[in-house]
Amino acid sequence: MKARYIRVSTLNQKIERQLEKQYPDEKIYIDKLSGSIPFSERVHAKELLKAVEENKIHYMSVSSIDRLGRNTLDVLQTIEKLHKNNICLKVDNLGLESWVNGKENPTFKLIISVLANISEMERNSLLERQKEGIAIAKAKGTYKGRLKNTTESVDEFLAKYPNVIHYLKKKNPPTIIEIAKLTDCSKNTVQKVKKYIHYK
Repeated sequence: MKARYIRVSTLNQKIERQLEKQYPDEKIYIDKLSGSIPFSERVHAKELLKAVEENKIHYMSVSSIDRLGRNTLDVLQTIEKLHKNNICLKVDNLGLESWVNGKENPTFKLIISVLANISEMERNSLLERQKEGIAIAKAKGTYKGRLKNTTESVDEFLAKYPNVIHYLKKKNPPTIIEIAKLTDCSKNTVQKVKKYIHYK
């Protein structure tokens, strides 16, 4: 079976662009979260990896390498996991596959390593700009700062749980316990997200 992995950073982002080169028989896996979250810790990426380990998938596609992640090491480790299970990875915007004639494609490996590094640099640059923005907000007295008893801001925390937010904002949302099961989170995490949404 062929699989396609799709990642968008926010719930309202469109996925159509990542489906442009979709194969008719692909199984689609979609995560809506920050690219900084390790691939193996994402809800639907974990489902994909499980299917890979069970030999249900033999070919995987992504629209671009940053869909796998924004951390070079994590991206390369993910590709290594795929290769260990004999999975060929296709990156649409490069038109490259990770295997050629049953062997690892050296051109793919080189280009992916460079692009993963660029993606990580872009992420770090974004974080730097974010820090600058926070500093300006603090100077103006408009920054809320970090929440009590936490090590991260409201936005940083909520960015990790877009699926939980999605269910909480439904017109008739499921119960806390149901959302926890649907998103593979603890009940306490769902309650914390709910509290922070109101805080924000």
